[in-house]
Amino acid sequence: MRSPRLRISRLTLTDFRNYRDLRLETGAQTLVLTGPNGAGKTNLLEAISMLNPGRGLRGSSYEELARGDGKGGWAAAAALDTPQGSVTLGTAWPGASRRVGDGGPSRQVVIDGVHQKSSGALAEHLRCLWITPAMDRLFAGPASDRRRFLDRLTQSFDPAHGTRVAAFEKLMRDRHILLADTRPDPSWISGLEAQMAASAVAIAAARRNAVETLHSHVEASRNGNSFPRSEFAVEGDIEALLERMPAVRAEDEYRRILADMRGSDAAAGRTLSGPHRSDFLVVHGPTAMPAARCSTGEQKVLLIGLVLAHAGAVREAWGRAPVLLLDEVAAHLDRVRREALYSALADLGGQVWMTGTDETLFQTLRAEFFEVEAGAVTVSARV
Repeated sequence: MRSPRLRISRLTLTDFRNYRDLRLETGAQTLVLTGPNGAGKTNLLEAISMLNPGRGLRGSSYEELARGDGKGGWAAAAALDTPQGSVTLGTAWPGASRRVGDGGPSRQVVIDGVHQKSSGALAEHLRCLWITPAMDRLFAGPASDRRRFLDRLTQSFDPAHGTRVAAFEKLMRDRHILLADTRPDPSWISGLEAQMAASAVAIAAARRNAVETLHSHVEASRNGNSFPRSEFAVEGDIEALLERMPAVRAEDEYRRILADMRGSDAAAGRTLSGPHRSDFLVVHGPTAMPAARCSTGEQKVLLIGLVLAHAGAVREAWGRAPVLLLDEVAAHLDRVRREALYSALADLGGQVWMTGTDETLFQTLRAEFFEVEAGAVTVSARV
């Protein structure tokens, strides 16, 4: 049975990337943005991704998102049609020259006109998943890229996960400052390490739960299609502790590890053990080959299959399909796999935003087509 639908019906941007002022109205479930390279297609997807917790699909700093000849800040907002009714989301950054309290400029979030304490509140109304060309080498690149991917995956099931990761990273930085002191206060360091241990175990437990949720969905929905099934696991120090012992004992053990490694961590200038060093391991299911050893083309279809499975698992857990942002995905697929992708997207039932330079790649899609050029967007066709 198809889940209730979630749809962005209006997107407005101010001084975001190359958009001075944009208002895009749509009633479509599938939207295709075409135009030359550099026109701003990806910028539109990035703006939508900023209506989720985190730094968006490029991971850019807030300052990078501001239009070069704008006023220094930026804003993005969307009207959503949800199973519960209409909701308006907005986020803005005031610019580097404006300070908010003692912490410098910060991102602002508004839901239905009410200011929110953090961007985590956005996930109650909108959850986005995406594929970008930069992710094509996800499996062969550094572990940090896969870890960020895993954390986005986890956050789609557990919106508080990103806050925990940020808190742990701040605690690590504070500990490094203390360890660099010639005579650090042992009680202060112990207090920080106790907080780090609690955060680390919560992060690892959330990752393990997310991977198990995704695995269960993949196992329950096995069927023949053009996207290979993947096997996956999270590998890390804290995750390994949780395999062997309860969470309370894992906290105690990691706290002991941190205390024992103060000298080596101080010499290295970084924390050598913890959830910030975990990896997300993916294997091509049909061949049992590690994804990193697969061909570039196989890695691409493996990534698409993984994201589609993730979207299906989110739909089951959340009760509605997430919005998918697919940047230049169709360009490197053969005709059979393009059609398989379009069929899978239709079955998923969520709103999909796709980009490409060649409109003919999407000719079999029932979609609303937009032409993007130099920061302007116009409707080109409705199918």
